[in-house]
Amino acid sequence: MIVTLIIICEVGFWVLLAGGLALRYGAKMPRASIAVLLCEPILEVILFVVTAVDLKNGAEPDWKHGLAAVYIGYSIALGHYTIKWADVRVAHRFAGGPPPVKLYGMARAIDEWKIAARWVLAALIAMALLQGAAWYVGDDGDIDSLRMWQEKMLWLIGINVIIAATYTVFPHKAPPVDGPRRGAGLRHERLRRVSATSHDAPAEDAPAEEVQASRRGS
Repeated sequence: MIVTLIIICEVGFWVLLAGGLALRYGAKMPRASIAVLLCEPILEVILFVVTAVDLKNGAEPDWKHGLAAVYIGYSIALGHYTIKWADVRVAHRFAGGPPPVKLYGMARAIDEWKIAARWVLAALIAMALLQGAAWYVGDDGDIDSLRMWQEKMLWLIGINVIIAATYTVFPHKAPPVDGPRRGAGLRHERLRRVSATSHDAPAEDAPAEEVQASRRGS
């Protein structure tokens, strides 16, 4: 039951996201798009309630309840970020919006720390929910699976901190400008200057063949 509901919530998240973006950029209905996207938190509330009821009815806590807590933590901490990430790319692809910004150097490191902070928040929320479930079950119940998920969340925090630190210590450098493209730009500028210069007084730095070609064109 819990696993099925988690799958339904995950699929529902992406269906609502796709529907909201389609309404915004396809049907040009931004208000309806916002209404659809605001339905996203309802999925987490349903999953949380069903999980709590399942435990209340005497179900032994296991990996399914831990996975539900992790999913809720992710949705709360990174749900909005995921929507924004998709929105920028859909707007660029279908609505003529600006392309996603590629960051390098310290700007990329700062962005990685922000992403890591979101993952840390997701892990802390999951750990809090798992701890609440452990207290609810009590010492007489089997809470080993809940403790296992809490340990996994500690690993998740550590991994994200290490990734962000790596981008800080070893900054991601911007790729060098392509050589042929620089040459093409220089040639275009020379041709522009030749065409803007009098045929009787060609630009001194323009190649001879370009000047002759320009004069033949006249």
